[in-house]
Amino acid sequence: MDIISKFTIGSEEGISDLIAIMDSSVYILHKDFVAEDDIKKYINTEIDPRKMINELNDLSNQLIMTYADQKPVGYSIVKSGSVYPGLPEGKRSTEISFVILPEFDSAETRQSLWKKCRSAVSFTERIWVNMLSHDPLISFLEETGFKSIAEGKSGPFELPSRLLEMDISKN
Repeated sequence: MDIISKFTIGSEEGISDLIAIMDSSVYILHKDFVAEDDIKKYINTEIDPRKMINELNDLSNQLIMTYADQKPVGYSIVKSGSVYPGLPEGKRSTEISFVILPEFDSAETRQSLWKKCRSAVSFTERIWVNMLSHDPLISFLEETGFKSIAEGKSGPFELPSRLLEMDISKN
């Protein structure tokens, strides 16, 4: 399988690929905890291509897409300057998302997306991500150097989540 991760602009094709992965990942991560009708309603009303285009047109945000044999299978959105409560003041921080569809989740796919993310955040001091506690990608991020620093609830259905952080200077 040919795996590639690359920076993508908020074009019609890029947004279409992103939305397809978002729809699938939202469904997969919530299906065991939330009624299917509620998930579908959320996907249909809240995952809006116009919102994504506006978010990606912000110069402090970058979209990285991962493709397997030219099919979109994962993404990361890198948001420079994004902070969370408790971050030491004066530290440059960047928020990332890290999503890979389960049927394409492999060491090669994870490494491809992570390497591109890592290159995109080299300018910052800390990176952080808030993921649902049951997301299988948490263990990979911990293996790369992220530390779990808080637990809470997040996402559209307020499910248990973990806030992970990496000090770039130490990794």
